[in-house]
Amino acid sequence: MSLQNRDKKHLWHPLTQHKLHPETIAITKAKGCILTDENGKEYIDAIASWYTCMYGHCNKYITDRVSDQMQQLDQVVFSGFTHEPAIKLSEALIEILPKNQNKIFFSDNGSTSVEIGIKMALQYHFNNGEKRNTLIAFEDGFHGDTFGAMSVSGLSVYNGPFEEFFLDVKRIPVPNGENSHEIITLLKAIVSNNQVAGFVYEPLVQGAAAMNMHDAEGLNAILKFCKNHHIITVADEVMTGFGKTGKHFASLHMETKPDVMCLSKALTGGLLPMALTTCSQKIYDAFYSDDISKGLFHGHTYSANPLACTAALASIELLQSEEIQNNIKTIIASHQAFGNRIKHHPKVKSTRHIGIIFALDLNVEMQRYGNLRDKLFKFFMDNGVFLRPLGNTIYIQAPYVITKKQLQKVYQVIEEALEII
Repeated sequence: MSLQNRDKKHLWHPLTQHKLHPETIAITKAKGCILTDENGKEYIDAIASWYTCMYGHCNKYITDRVSDQMQQLDQVVFSGFTHEPAIKLSEALIEILPKNQNKIFFSDNGSTSVEIGIKMALQYHFNNGEKRNTLIAFEDGFHGDTFGAMSVSGLSVYNGPFEEFFLDVKRIPVPNGENSHEIITLLKAIVSNNQVAGFVYEPLVQGAAAMNMHDAEGLNAILKFCKNHHIITVADEVMTGFGKTGKHFASLHMETKPDVMCLSKALTGGLLPMALTTCSQKIYDAFYSDDISKGLFHGHTYSANPLACTAALASIELLQSEEIQNNIKTIIASHQAFGNRIKHHPKVKSTRHIGIIFALDLNVEMQRYGNLRDKLFKFFMDNGVFLRPLGNTIYIQAPYVITKKQLQKVYQVIEEALEII
């Protein structure tokens, strides 16, 4: 029996209505940018398996380091213990994070990193004797699937059944270069009527909102407002972190830096699950007390797993290498050329890109998970390219190691797809 058929007996897949979409594709191996299914068909992974495998699948530099580590220390609880992989990772991260970041809290996925960031913001004020229970977030943001993360997310397609249980969140539009005054006026009204604890945001790119990109100057104005009103700023860089916007972190595009940052996905090069919530010394100091109840009582069994820490350290070394930085520049230039070539196509409504993230909107009406979207997905896969359209948006976020030939094939298949819609 095929893997595909065996899968149907017991497995429940994410973001899937199984009655409408009973089929899955069984992948048996991956290397570099190529996924191979059980029938031997190959696919270019043009979204780095949800933005994780940025240095390519089964990268030998990472796997060799993890293999060595697993012979010495595989797992130990991080409450009351420490180990060299976590310490070395913290030292490497502080070197590349925004300069105000000074403390690192481990968890195991993007949702939990945001959950911890929200807890830090709320408890920071609680520990300082203030009751602030309102959060601010962007419209159409997405921050994960745990309850705090869902609360600050704005996409009801994912959160509809749970919204009555959410935290108190006020939403603002993303800055577009023309609405900064409107946003600041709205923020003033929110602050005057609510006790605002924190602002949770995806800097510059809203991933699940179809790679919606916004204005750095406008975001900086929002961050400055929050700083002036003692609102803790929580940057969700789960998707944007580790080079994807052309800088190591999207927050480096702004003058005003976040109080808290949430990191996962490309952190470990896609090899192992891990997440981090980092913060400034100011945030940490609000928890540092003779009063035990002021501590951050949050923890995960696999926090700071030595193998995941080793994978992350190797990934950061790759990110900083001349080869990867040159590859990033090459991808950026290629996206620019592709965007210029395709933006006048009658089926293309608009294009946008930042760093290695490229997106185009089709000039057609489409449901986020509708039939036309499914037709496009099937076309891409039939032609050996793994892309996941978000409604009428096609986006690319390929591994940094993608070859010029592979990237050109991705562009070619997208252009061919325009002829079938």
